[in-house]
Amino acid sequence: MRWSDQAVEVDDGALPGLSRSGLVRSVRTPDFEGVTFHEVLAKSALNRVPEASQLPFQFTVNTFRGCTHACRYCFARPTHEYLDLDAGTDFDTQVVVKLNVAAVLRKELRRRSWTRETVALGTNTDPYQRAEGRYRLMPGVISALAESRTPFSILTKGTLIRRDLSLLRQAAGEVSVSVGISLAILDPDLQKKIEPGTPSPQARLTVIRELADAGIVPHVMVAPVIPYLTDSTAHLDALLEALADAGAAGVTAFPMHLRSSTKPWFLEWLAEEHPALIRRYRGLYGRGAYVTPEYSSWLRDRMKPLVHRHGLAGSGGLRQSGRDASSTVAEPELQHALTLF
Repeated sequence: MRWSDQAVEVDDGALPGLSRSGLVRSVRTPDFEGVTFHEVLAKSALNRVPEASQLPFQFTVNTFRGCTHACRYCFARPTHEYLDLDAGTDFDTQVVVKLNVAAVLRKELRRRSWTRETVALGTNTDPYQRAEGRYRLMPGVISALAESRTPFSILTKGTLIRRDLSLLRQAAGEVSVSVGISLAILDPDLQKKIEPGTPSPQARLTVIRELADAGIVPHVMVAPVIPYLTDSTAHLDALLEALADAGAAGVTAFPMHLRSSTKPWFLEWLAEEHPALIRRYRGLYGRGAYVTPEYSSWLRDRMKPLVHRHGLAGSGGLRQSGRDASSTVAEPELQHALTLF
């Protein structure tokens, strides 16, 4: 068991909905207080993206379901409801781990029907959330993709990606690879309140520099931009300056959207922390998930000169491949992105 150096509590009782996911056991460990990891044997690894989505990739791989980053705005929260878990606290604390994801992926990539389409990692939950340090799923996934000559992209907020830098460089010798880092909040106090499980802004800036120094020039997702909290010129200008100094190749930005059960979860937090903004949010989002077109246009006009001022109008990826890292945008958000090249 991967938790060999820790005392663990094992609960073999299947939670509602998890039985359909191939549950092996549920594990708790002192290193992750309040979090339960449900270890499963996945039947498949590659997920086909619907053609109607018009995304620049057709397949994704997700090593986890649920995420201890606990971002209040996370668009993936409603996916937990498929397991009869809630999209709020359960999403943050009931994490499904696909123990055999690399082995299943290798099998699927060996099929004669596989045409080596680009595979996106990190489009749902973060593959480098903190538990990856224990489960070490990504090295097997990266190796499987590289050995099968399958191009791939990674999007993460996690600093654990630095562990796999040499593996990524090796993979880039075989296939096209791109890496995107998500960093939209520079203020560490706000970051801790709204993204409590993520590495600090400074830690992510350091990773961007390490990636760039290693020849993996990262594209940065300045996303989501949170209305009235992170959309000021001062905040965006300081953030883009820090990203440029760290070696980012380019940025993509878009305003926060609040689909399905993510919306009440975020608004509950907003009412507690910034009650004066509730009325403005009602006007901005109404009954829908997306901001008004006027706000999107306003944000685009604010971002464009800042992006060009700081030289962030390029694309990222490994220098060897020259791949456009804008493909690391998460699935539901790409069509609403303000791609600022």
